[in-house]
Parts: sequence; C-alpha cells; structure tokens
Amino acid sequence: MGTDAHAFLRDLARGLKPRSDQLTEVVLQRLRSELPEVWKYEDIAAAAPAGMSEHVDAVLEFLERGRDLSEATTPPAAIDFASRLAEHGVQISELLRVYRLVHASLLHLFYEETGRLTKDPELISTVTTTLSAMGFEYVDRTAQQAVAAYQRARDRWLQKRLITIIEAGTRIGTTLDTVRTAQELADVGIDHFADCISVDLFDAALEEEASHPADGPPVLRRIAQAVSDGGPGSVADAGPRHTYPEGSEPSLVLATGQPLRLGLTPSDTPAWLKAPVGHGGASAACNIHSILLVPLWARGNALGLAQFCRRRTAEPFDDDDLLLAQEISSRAAVNIDNARRYTQERSTALTLQRSLLPQHVPEESAVETAARYLPSGSRAGVGGDWYDVIPLSGARVALVVGDVVGRGLQASATMGRLRTAVRTLADIDLTPDELLTHLDDVVIRLQRTEQRGMDEISATCLYAVYDPVARVCSLASAGHVLPAVVTPGGAADPRAVDFPKLPIGPPLGLGGLPFETAQFELDEGSLLVLYTDGLIESRARDVDAALAVLSDVLAQAPASLEETCDGLLHALLPSRPADDVALLVARTRALDADHVATLDLPSDPAVVSEARAFASDRLAAWGLEEMAFPTELVVSELVTNAIRYGQSPIQLRMILQSTVTCEVSDASGTVPHLRRARTFDEGGRGLFLVAQMAEHWGTRHNREGKVIWAEQLIPSVGAD
Repeated sequence: MGTDAHAFLRDLARGLKPRSDQLTEVVLQRLRSELPEVWKYEDIAAAAPAGMSEHVDAVLEFLERGRDLSEATTPPAAIDFASRLAEHGVQISELLRVYRLVHASLLHLFYEETGRLTKDPELISTVTTTLSAMGFEYVDRTAQQAVAAYQRARDRWLQKRLITIIEAGTRIGTTLDTVRTAQELADVGIDHFADCISVDLFDAALEEEASHPADGPPVLRRIAQAVSDGGPGSVADAGPRHTYPEGSEPSLVLATGQPLRLGLTPSDTPAWLKAPVGHGGASAACNIHSILLVPLWARGNALGLAQFCRRRTAEPFDDDDLLLAQEISSRAAVNIDNARRYTQERSTALTLQRSLLPQHVPEESAVETAARYLPSGSRAGVGGDWYDVIPLSGARVALVVGDVVGRGLQASATMGRLRTAVRTLADIDLTPDELLTHLDDVVIRLQRTEQRGMDEISATCLYAVYDPVARVCSLASAGHVLPAVVTPGGAADPRAVDFPKLPIGPPLGLGGLPFETAQFELDEGSLLVLYTDGLIESRARDVDAALAVLSDVLAQAPASLEETCDGLLHALLPSRPADDVALLVARTRALDADHVATLDLPSDPAVVSEARAFASDRLAAWGLEEMAFPTELVVSELVTNAIRYGQSPIQLRMILQSTVTCEVSDASGTVPHLRRARTFDEGGRGLFLVAQMAEHWGTRHNREGKVIWAEQLIPSVGAD
C-alpha cells in the first residue's frame, strides 16, 4: 500500500503541476489575509510571489520524483524573502508563521485533490499520513535554512545599524558649536537612512536656560538641514523664527516629547510640511511619503525637533528606522546641549573677563600705550590673563600683566580679584618686589579660604614702574615672562630689540620665597612690550623661534602702537589660539627740565620761606600764578614736616603734568599720619591742610628714605 501511496502522490503532483500558479496564488491570498503587517513593505510584497512559487514547484518536484527529503534546500527566492523580512525588522516568529501557513495551505490543497481523485478510505489515510510526514520534514529543513538566512541578514542589518551609531558618535559633536553639531546630525542621517533632514531648535534654547516660553506656541529656528540630491544644504546661521500650528504633528511631538512616524500621500500632505525651507517645512515636500519626527531632549530639557524624510523612491520608514533616528538624535541632543552650555559659559566668562579688564587704556604723560586681549579659541574656555596701566605719584606709571592658571569663570573671577589687589597695593606706592610679596599673600589667603577641595590657585605677574623724570624702569616678576625692550633707532643706528636677563621670582601662591626688583634706564621713545606666555608658546613652534619672530616684528614695527599690536598677533598667533593672550605695548616719554624743578634744602626751619618763594617762582614760569597760595601752603607744611621729623638730605621737587605735584623727600623712614587736631592742640593740622588743598596726597618709600607728595589739579583742567 505504501508503494501505491507514493505512486498516487506522483500522479497527484503531475496533475497539479500545470496549476502551480493557481496553487501559489491561493497560498499568497492566505498569507495576505493573515499577515497584513508583513505585506505593508513594498519590496517584501514584490518578493513574496517568486518565493512562494519556488516553494510550490519544489514540493511538487519532490512528490513527482520521490526524491530524498534530506536533499531539500530552501529555494533562492525564499532565502531572499527571509532576508528582506530581517532587513525590515520583522520578527522571526512571523517568518516561521509564514512557513506554517504555506505548509498548511498546500496540505489542505493536496488533501482536497486526493479526495477528488480517490474514494478509497485506506488509500486516502495512507496518502494523508505520507503527505503530513513529508510536509513536516520539508518544512523543518527549509525553515531551518530560511532562519539561518534570516539571522545572517539580521546580523548584517544590526551591524550596519551599529556602524551607523558608532559613526554618529564620532561624527556628531566634533566641535562645541551648536550649528555645526546640528548640521553633523543632518549629514549622518542623509548618509545612512533619510533623503532630507532638518533640525529646528527652540529660540530660547539658543539664548537662555529655559527650553521655551511657558505660554504660547514654542518659537523655533532652523539651524541645519541636508538633502540627498544636492538640494539646499547647511544653514550658515540660525534661520528666521517660526512656529508650528497648534495641533499639528510637530507641535504634538514637541509638547509630549514622544517621536512620531508618519506615512503620507500626495493628497494628505500637511500644510506645515509644504512651508518653504527655513520656515518650518522640509524641502521637496511634494515628494515626501514617510516622515520621522524626533524630539531633541538632553538632561530633561527639550531643545527642539529633528525631521527625517523619505521620498517616493525609497521604502517608508519602519520602527527600526525610528529607533535608529531616536538613538542618533539623542546623542546629537546631548552634544548640542554641551555646545549650547559651553557657548553660554564662554560668553559669560568672556563678558566677565572683558568687564574686569580696563575698558580703555588711560592717557599718561609718562607713556603712550596700546593693549590687546585675545581669548582662547580652544574648548578649554576663557582664561585669566590680564593687563593694566596704573598712574602713580611723581608722574610715574605702573605697567602690569598677569596670568591666572586655569580656565572658565573661576579663572576670570580670580583674575578680577588679583587685578583689584594690584591696584590697591599700587595706590600705596609699594616697590615692585614688595607689591608682589603682598600679592603672593593675597593668593595664599584665597587658596586657604575659598579653594578647599578644588585646584589650588596659581598665577604669574609682572609689575613694572616707569619714572619719566629719571627715565628708569623698575620691575619684578613672579614667574612671568620678561618683557621685550626696543630702543629707538636713528638714521644710522637701527632699532634694537633686547630681552633683558633679569631675575624671575616664583609664581604667586607658593609663599616664603623672595622677589627682587631690577632697574634699568630707558631712552625716550623706547618700547616696553609686556605679554603673557600664550603669545609665544605653541605646540607648532618652540619659544626661541617665537621670540625670534617677535624680535623681527618689533624691529620693523610702525610708529602706531595699535598697528604694532596687530602685527604681533598676526605674526605669532593662529586663528584659534590654544591659550589666552594679553599684550601691552608702551612707548616711554621723558619729562624735560621745563616740567621738573628741584631744590635741595638744609634741615633748618628758616628755609621754609625760601621753599615757598621757589614754588611761587616756578608757578609763575609755568603761567599758573593763580595756584600760588594753595601751593605755597602745601610746600610750607611738607617742608616743615620734613625738617621737624625727618632727616637730611631734604629735597623739594615740583612736577608739571596734567596736575602740579609737590614732593618733599628726606632720609627718614618715619611715615606721617593724618589726624584731626582738637581745639587746643598746637600741632596735627599740617597734613590735614595738605589733604584739603590737594586733590591727592600720599607717602612712598624708596631706598634712600621716603617721599611725601601732594597733587593739585590745574584750574583749567579741573574746570574741564
């Protein structure tokens, strides 16, 4: 009977072969009705007929020829069908269900045909049993091969997705620039799974901490876009502000934070998608049939929206595409937020830094100056470089440049504190080494009181004092690079650039180590060039080479100090320097004998009248007779004080600048103090009168003793 059953099956297969197309269509109809989700993909629907047809032909071939089922292989078209299911992320259970449905459909057709061809119950039973056994074995073998093909395709698909994610991690966020990062997101999407992409950010996210206003529709700006066919590419800058209509899909995604996948037909293209590029709509909207709307979220804050679109020539997006878009968008959102935060912090630090630097360099009779501050172009952020020009008594001027170690707001704030401390210490006329010693104490106190658990504060500083009367520069360095000195040249004597070999003390913040003041003379018209190490230190060039370039530029520097500053920056710095740079260039001036008058005095009270007469005569020579009375009073009190409490030698010096300065020096280190005399006190009114008559007054020490000075405004200057 077994032989009869096999013979019957051979005849059955021969009879059904001409109707194989009909059998295939029956199988396909059942698959379409029971697995509609699989048939929504165009390429799967197109590949299914060939795969099912080859299955039907293979089964009829085995029945007709009685071949060994161990030789059964899955038809190539069926392998392609399984691979396409894997590429679209269809679950493997759906593939196995396809095989079960094909098996059940064919068995049902064979059973029906068997009942039509014979009424022999025993033969029908034997044929049914044989068909079931052969069918299950055929399905097991072919399904196993299809599953292996599915897994290989799925592994390739997953590997491709993983490569895309890895590539997104390396390509997105290469800079701390918001627009550039958004454009990198668009470019990665175009290269891998979308035809046109746009990125919109909340307007408030570009400017403030809040993600968007509390009421009203959120306002966005398009900052990046890309099109696969060479259409409009990146947006050079943030585009115009726009909003999405309330109730629209983008508005819903922005409100809920949930991504959305849309399928479109030409008849239902939404109005928001038809808007021109840069005004809220994707480009080529008339050809778009599938869209992914993905919100950009980072650290719990909504930043904006990314739109991924496909056109008619591509398959619609599936759930796996949506997951991939979410993955790379979330990574991009974190990088965009990092860039946004960096930009805000850098802007804040730079604003603070610039506000703490001199808003304009004051005009001084002792020097002509020009200065530059250039922030770092690296990710490290704004540093703590600074410069300052401080007028001092006796027509002198202090030139300061410093560098706080570190970056960001902390460094800028520390710089502001140190600059304020330097100005305060300069006001009491300390020598450069004494000033740096006190500044070192300030840094140490900051370390102890405010930097617990944080990096220690450290800084360098160069403090120079130029005296236009003596044409002497006194300076001390706390770990800072020394200045360049350019002597003026003549027709036969070219300009010379020198880097003085002077002692350099330790950086500020170490404590316990001394600083040393060095002095050298400067010809009138010499240049003092003070700078921070960012000007000469670079990875691409050693310090000696940089100093050679600096020397060449200064040797040929133009008369304009502003042009000299620009020339130095252009020659020594790249477009984005790795460190902050502070640069201060000063051209020295000298006060001639017509502006300075001195009188040596013995320690005798009788010479006070002589000092008053000297002062009156000098004022007359300067055309300032109207200042005679207050000046004589100031000179009388200062000379009397020096004779009574000081030591010889005593000298009176008068200096004419924008003010008239009267100085009395003596060899004593005793410092007078201002006090208010009581009604019956016989003394204590001298310095009080000086303070009332003068605009400023004070005391400074030098190696020979002390100097008490008082400045008076010239009447015309005071009126101005």
